Amino acid sequence: MSNKKIFLIILAVCLSAAAGCTTSEKVSVQQKTNTKTVVIGLIPEQNLFRQMARYEPLAEYLSEKTGTKIKLTILTRYGNIIDNFVSAGLDGAFFGSFTYALAHAKLGLQVIARPESLDGVSTYHGLIFVRKNGGIRSCQEMRGKRFAFVDKATTAGYLFPLSYFKKRGVDYRSYLKGYFTGTHEDAIYDVLNKKADIGAAKNTVFNRIAASDARIRNELTVLDKSFEVPENALAFRQDLDVALREKFKTVLLNMHLDPQGIKVLEIFGAKRFVETTEADYQPIYRSAQEIQLDLATYDYRND
Repeated sequence: MSNKKIFLIILAVCLSAAAGCTTSEKVSVQQKTNTKTVVIGLIPEQNLFRQMARYEPLAEYLSEKTGTKIKLTILTRYGNIIDNFVSAGLDGAFFGSFTYALAHAKLGLQVIARPESLDGVSTYHGLIFVRKNGGIRSCQEMRGKRFAFVDKATTAGYLFPLSYFKKRGVDYRSYLKGYFTGTHEDAIYDVLNKKADIGAAKNTVFNRIAASDARIRNELTVLDKSFEVPENALAFRQDLDVALREKFKTVLLNMHLDPQGIKVLEIFGAKRFVETTEADYQPIYRSAQEIQLDLATYDYRND
């Protein structure tokens, strides 16, 4: 074979290889470009760092199992998750029960699943609590006192206290001095540390803090508790790809059957995730009706 033919063969092979590399690079770039990032919002239930430490392993697990990049973002207050859902480009969020009811009424979001605790409970209730030595044992003794609400977009931290006062014929605005703490954790500690006389918060946060801080049980006492409502549940915008939404749902509902998933659930503090539907929020809708609160027009911004 002549040197010329050999040169032409080598040149052809090199060109072919180069073309193959270029095509591969283009495919790689295209795949990277098409990778979907799902932005999930978190409500400010507790300290920012503890909140992220709890949810980040779950986000990493969901990302791996669904092949979808997940970005978590914590909103500064409960109502912001509704205000900023569209403007911040959120695709979904872990909503408290009242926040979800509002988001469904205003934005049409669809819930898919919520966690079940290690003792098999997937609901929570609100608590109204005081200091044991604070001299308050009834609504009558709350007149002129300071009440630590959480946020106007929370069940335990506002909707339940509203119902509590309405049943007793009291308008809290003129009856006592109320303010908003922003988190359930802060409401609890404000009462404990005598910044407030009465507080409201969800029992799951109360119990979680009490497990590591003996003062909660020793110095605080619960006056009343609310009806049961769904634990913080994951919901997505209604126009999110249905197949992707179902993929998230399938992964969540089956992660307790996966050894890797079990480890993530332990960090999250849950036994498993359970399917959640609109029917689970009927207690919220009933309570809103009882106090004549229209979810579609309700002003959830703190005063």
